[in-house]
Amino acid sequence: MNENDPSRYIRENALELSIGRQVRAYRLKQGITVADLALQANLSSGMLSKVENGQTSPSLATLRALSQALNVPVTSLFRMYEETREATSVKSGEGLTIQRQGTRAGHQYQLLGHSSSHHPSVEPYLITLTEKSDVFPLFQHEGVEFIYVLEGEVVYRHASRTYHLCEGDSLYFDSDAPHGPEELLALPIRLLAVIVGNAENP
Repeated sequence: MNENDPSRYIRENALELSIGRQVRAYRLKQGITVADLALQANLSSGMLSKVENGQTSPSLATLRALSQALNVPVTSLFRMYEETREATSVKSGEGLTIQRQGTRAGHQYQLLGHSSSHHPSVEPYLITLTEKSDVFPLFQHEGVEFIYVLEGEVVYRHASRTYHLCEGDSLYFDSDAPHGPEELLALPIRLLAVIVGNAENP
């Protein structure tokens, strides 16, 4: 492995980088300069810069001095390191095909990512409508929704209004009002739908 690989450096120095980001964040939030914080913590400005940039592993004494100077608990400097950070990568055509209302009518739903730790929930879908698709009763659920047309042409209803959407068009709306495709004008239709909230159906 390349010793100069940035990703390797981040993996091997994750704790130091996390502590450094926290120290800098607290310092900036309080409007303290590097020189002033270094003086209050009895450190050199150069050492503090190394800590903030994750270039050194600070001793417990240094962490205690910084926490006292910033007036925060020592444990708060580890907070970002302890928190879980999730990421989901989905290759083209490999989204999880799921069964939702509308699937029976020829609508294919592919879930492109999901996180159990996000509140409110965020669910991105790739929706494909083909010549086998039917128009069906409108959806209604809590939250908000964003739709972007990747391909095709559709008349989409939201509440009492309809929107003629073509490739490149988008629609953002409160999804507690009745909504859904009303006319399928040019097939196939592919929609990127992002639902935020307690959604049951796009």
